Amino acid sequence: MSAKKISASRARQILSAAQKSRVLVVGDVMLDQFIWGGVSRISPEAPVPVVDFSRESFMPGGAANVARNLVSLATPTELFGAIGNDDAARKLLKILGEQHIGCSGLVKSSARHTSIKTRIVAHQQQVVRIDRETRGALETETTATLLAGFKSKLAKADAVIVGDYGKGVVTQLLLNEIKTLCHERGVWLSLDPKPVHHLNLGNLSLITPNRKEAFELADLPDDSKNVNPFADKNLMLVAERLLQELNPALLLITLGELGMLLCQRGQKPFHIPTVAQEVFDVSGAGDTVIATFTLAIAAGASPIEAAIMSNHAAGIVVGKVGTAVTTPDELLNSFNR
Repeated sequence: MSAKKISASRARQILSAAQKSRVLVVGDVMLDQFIWGGVSRISPEAPVPVVDFSRESFMPGGAANVARNLVSLATPTELFGAIGNDDAARKLLKILGEQHIGCSGLVKSSARHTSIKTRIVAHQQQVVRIDRETRGALETETTATLLAGFKSKLAKADAVIVGDYGKGVVTQLLLNEIKTLCHERGVWLSLDPKPVHHLNLGNLSLITPNRKEAFELADLPDDSKNVNPFADKNLMLVAERLLQELNPALLLITLGELGMLLCQRGQKPFHIPTVAQEVFDVSGAGDTVIATFTLAIAAGASPIEAAIMSNHAAGIVVGKVGTAVTTPDELLNSFNR
């Protein structure tokens, strides 16, 4: 099936209900640093551009960007993860506080560096990215502290999002405990996977891999691309295999310029074509998708309505430069086009 539309009034109803929901976000938090400038010459020292610095900016990244997306759409949010005892952590906490993101669940660990991704951008184009981070598995004691804080907030939560970016916070121990707690309480549990991490992702409410991640999770070669997802035999096989092996309630495969594919057992996949007008930067678009889908579900939307709303939100953020979010007004206006 291909996507139907939802009305602006229905989208407004869902966003209004989301303001009364509460979502917990758990995972690898980061600080995104952007250095902005222009290029007018090539370095005499090496064949690389010389960027004339004009300004820098900082934004929450990783799971913190998922939380930022939720709060931007007026959904109350609590963030759980691990940070270092360093300047980057202090800067991140300040930004999260300014953006009204609950961050009492962030646990400091002197054994870790707060993840920083530095992107150098010239003339709206990313020139290079520098990563400074700890990737080792989170210490057992720190995991226990994180889980204790999470458990104390779960009773009032309507949904949970786990953001695994392969930095060590989302261990099998952590994920197993979160799954158990959510299943016991009937709380919706979404996860953005990192296949290289090789975690057991069985029995989640929602998994949101992009195409590359979906093929990696299914251990199949990606050699059958087709502009029509339904004619893409390997993509259909991947979707079927992931539904059978991981048993999620919903599987949402993001397909870039081809939109999204919503899959659930016993039903034909549902294709949602992209609504992006222009694409400047895809940084953080996956965060926008899982945040918007989950808040819509928490607000009572159907899976198809949630997929359509998240597709609209992603279409907005890829038209902005940098790790971006959308607002309720922007999202509602997109349904009036």
